[in-house]
Amino acid sequence: MLGLTLPTLPFLGGTKKQEAAVPIVLSYEQVEEIGRELDELRARIVADLGEQDREYIYRIIKAQRGFEVAGRGLMYLGFLPPFWLAAVGALGISKILDNMEIGHNVMHGQYDWMREPGLNSRVFEWDTVCPADQWRHSHNYMHHTYTNIVGRDRDIGYGILRMDEAQKWNPYYLGNPVYAFALMVFFEWGVMLHDLETENIVKGKRKWHDVKPLLQGMWRKAGRQVLKDYLVFPALTGPLFVTTLLGNASANLVRNLWTYSIIFCGHFPTGVQTFSEEETAEETQGQWYVRQMLGSANIEGSPLFHIMSGNLSHQIEHHLFPDIPAHRYPEMAPHVRALCEKHGLPYNTGGFFKQIGSVWGKIFTLALPPFLTGSRAAPGVIVERQKAAA
Repeated sequence: MLGLTLPTLPFLGGTKKQEAAVPIVLSYEQVEEIGRELDELRARIVADLGEQDREYIYRIIKAQRGFEVAGRGLMYLGFLPPFWLAAVGALGISKILDNMEIGHNVMHGQYDWMREPGLNSRVFEWDTVCPADQWRHSHNYMHHTYTNIVGRDRDIGYGILRMDEAQKWNPYYLGNPVYAFALMVFFEWGVMLHDLETENIVKGKRKWHDVKPLLQGMWRKAGRQVLKDYLVFPALTGPLFVTTLLGNASANLVRNLWTYSIIFCGHFPTGVQTFSEEETAEETQGQWYVRQMLGSANIEGSPLFHIMSGNLSHQIEHHLFPDIPAHRYPEMAPHVRALCEKHGLPYNTGGFFKQIGSVWGKIFTLALPPFLTGSRAAPGVIVERQKAAA
């Protein structure tokens, strides 16, 4: 069965034991029909890509650069608290746009069709410590290929958190909330270290010499970022060196808190399901699509909210169509939701505070040993993997 049973505690709004719900059963034919309909939706959008998409990304880049110039300029008045706060705000917005609506989406190849050298997914670099080539491997390949497959998708817990019942509990996970908070504060550094698979190095499954090229890339990229944010730009403001350094650090913190929250809301709220390697072996395209829909969650919000999230507030659509320009996801979402309703599938969506609340509830609950939390039987989806014999 596709699906994960999630633990609850009375103080988190659940009961320790609940009756198992009747699972949804999708026939092989239904799954393949879902695949065909999503292929058709994708084809319609791809055929329509053109000038409006080109103008959109150029407007976002122009806005991002404008906020960065404003933030850097306002730092020269940072000795006045209102100007310092404005500088941090402008620079924080610039870094969020660069990280999410530009960097993340460009490196997914969403704008490769434009043949614009500055928007080529293979050479683009972003304003964060993680080298782009390493991120493309850990995220574009590992995460998007093996989405929510326990044991393959390292985004489930990022190697340090317990975010799924299928992860065997041990006393280390009592620190789950502390580790999650630290990851949130230093998120860009956590993303940088992700491809190292540090937990496998500790277990002896990966040798240090195997990761030497990764470490060299991290040193170069992180070194440039630290030099830029914490030495060069502060030095340019002369006597305001410390004030500017603190402002740049604060802008990076704003970006880290925001990106962590958006990403976790899209992957770990209550109702998001995980899968085993066995049940996802030799998937058809339709079965892959179904896994993406069940393993993701959306966040409801305004158009500005969606832009600031890099449209990862439409995580379901992003997992279905990672190389489609993300600003098209709001247009695609009603079709995906209607398809879910047609086949009785859940379409996990909710406001930001609802989703982030359930994420932190899970973080605290999964820190505890299973005998204290019990297990809640959540509705699952059974997928017929083979075509029924005639």
